Amino acid sequence: MEYRFSDRIASLQPSAIREILKATSNPEVIPLAAGNPAPDAFPVAEVREIAADIFANRPIDALQYGVTEGYLPLRNRIAEYMKAKHNIGRDFDSIIITSGAQQVMDLSTKVLCNEGDVVIAETPSFIGSLNCFRSYNVRLRGVDVEADGMNVEKLETVLKEEPKARFIYTIPNFQNPSGATMSFEKRRKLYDLACKYDVIIIEDNPYGDLRVAGEHIPAIKSLDEEGRVIYAGSFSKILAPGIRVGYTIAPSQLIAKMTVGKQTSDVHTTIFSQLLVDAWMEGYDFEAHIEKIRGIYRRKLNLMCDCIDSDLGSFCSYVRPQGGLFIWCDLPENVDMLDFCKKAVENKVAVVPGTAFMVEPTDKTNAIRLNFSTPGDDQIVKGLKILGELSKQYK
Repeated sequence: MEYRFSDRIASLQPSAIREILKATSNPEVIPLAAGNPAPDAFPVAEVREIAADIFANRPIDALQYGVTEGYLPLRNRIAEYMKAKHNIGRDFDSIIITSGAQQVMDLSTKVLCNEGDVVIAETPSFIGSLNCFRSYNVRLRGVDVEADGMNVEKLETVLKEEPKARFIYTIPNFQNPSGATMSFEKRRKLYDLACKYDVIIIEDNPYGDLRVAGEHIPAIKSLDEEGRVIYAGSFSKILAPGIRVGYTIAPSQLIAKMTVGKQTSDVHTTIFSQLLVDAWMEGYDFEAHIEKIRGIYRRKLNLMCDCIDSDLGSFCSYVRPQGGLFIWCDLPENVDMLDFCKKAVENKVAVVPGTAFMVEPTDKTNAIRLNFSTPGDDQIVKGLKILGELSKQYK
């Protein structure tokens, strides 16, 4: 039988990262291409204890249907924490629990965009979000990411060219894939431009708690007095990605429509996972856990940077990130980046070609993305030595 796919899906390609990760199923392949949290960052003992308590004392609560907006105690706990800690949330805002932060992008596009509408995104940017936007047949416009975040001058040019743009998508902290952190000046300018050109901002912040150097920078949402910022948060990087618990804090009118949109997809986020997160935040030292995982990632980031400096030397250039999970390395112009990635996999080191993260297929980049959270320390050392040996072929 010949299958005919919808226009929305027919042109979408599989995630390049997911395809590369197939190679890492071979235990001999060093996984510098992934983005999973470090195994020792998971609070396994605490999760085991909480899960046992839930099923011993509240099994029906965990197994029954729940409301679409999410488990109320968890919603209240997150809202209170984000207001006290980050000054996020105004009287006009509300909160909904999502199935991972990825669903925030899906629901936002679902409720805000029609086919052909314009979405402005950083380039490079997270492939999962870009493909989400593409699946709704929107037209993407890219704005270059610099060492201190999105190029706001180019952003204003695009806003002038696209007066009906629906929203601007940004990852301001330790951006995936570039590792860049947007300066406070640019955050303020971005918000001012959104107000000037009457457009919404989606602030995707899955890595914000993973700062290992530098000073904290206030969220764009903390500046929001007009109700034009959708803030996406997640427990994937600080607790566990497998539980699929994220959330969004956004104006109540948007949350109401997102709730309807969520009812048509998964009804509600898994109740057991929500109970688990709520009990974890209530009963354990949340801040101490974050400090622990920061220590893990600080060590692994420093190790990978040291190995890049010693093994790749002048072969590549990079900006040392202040947190997150990724390092963006620019290869020399005379090096075929895709060929380098292919040979790396042949030498049992998986890296991601930068083209996987570009807004347009024709956008040029000669960068690769490296991840330091997933591989063990010995794998980081070995993997960079292999890449160093490989780089000699191009000199």
